[in-house]
Amino acid sequence: MSRIRVASLQYYIRPVKSFNDFAMQAEAFVETARDYKVRLLVFPEYFTVQLLTLGENRRPITEQIRDLAAQEERIVEFMSGLAKKHKVILVGGTLPGFNEDKSKVLNKCYVYAPDGGYDVQNKLHMTRFEKEEWFISPGTRLRVFETDFGKFAVTICYDVEFPEIARAAARSGAHFLVVPSCTDDRQGYLRVRYCAQARAIENQMYVIHSPLVGSLPTVPAVSMNYGQAAIYTPSDYSFSRDGLLAEGAVNQESMIIGDINLSLIEESRENGTVLPLRDSQTTSELLKVVDNVRISN
Repeated sequence: MSRIRVASLQYYIRPVKSFNDFAMQAEAFVETARDYKVRLLVFPEYFTVQLLTLGENRRPITEQIRDLAAQEERIVEFMSGLAKKHKVILVGGTLPGFNEDKSKVLNKCYVYAPDGGYDVQNKLHMTRFEKEEWFISPGTRLRVFETDFGKFAVTICYDVEFPEIARAAARSGAHFLVVPSCTDDRQGYLRVRYCAQARAIENQMYVIHSPLVGSLPTVPAVSMNYGQAAIYTPSDYSFSRDGLLAEGAVNQESMIIGDINLSLIEESRENGTVLPLRDSQTTSELLKVVDNVRISN
């Protein structure tokens, strides 16, 4: 199967009064995706911080984040159950979670299979607020997830601004990239968007971008959010005009849905107007022998 239907959430973050409130909002989106015959649904980065509104918000944010990390097992069990119940692949946004010996907190994106199984991609590059205020540590491994319709990788927000990550995924056979993000202003959002579009072009792959919208005034770093979900394509004749398959309305709660044709990715990489993925190998060799030339006044 080369053509599949995917969906990206503009998930509106709001205070909740119970875990059940959070669960009902998340499941409503999954049910809607199922009704539209979506095979893969993407949640945004840090959508789980809604749950911080259940605790004491006046405590240091580092304590709150670690309390949320302690709920990792409950959140994973819930999301895994949703994927199994509705027979859909869920890229489960992100949540703070501990490493194996609980000495560090990581920003984790779980990918849930329709049979309830799951694996995880940790964020590889921390933004300043994650590093300096939340004390979250980076992951060290990139994973390529294989499905019965194709391969994909996850670059979490800031990670998409590092071209070598998506390039490594593409060279490992990834047909599309998933980008859950959380950005507080338009500048931050545009950094992620422009880089996501660049990754689509230079790697000849689809990119599914899912941003957080809404506000939690009592939670530092996610007190405001700016975003616009989109599905980006390579820029060539076989794909959508302007390299844009679908996009939402800025800062409104919504789900955008589109059909991606993975056979077009293979065709583009073999016979496209330009072949940046193939030709980048030449660039890699060239960069090993960079010449420095001094120009005198």
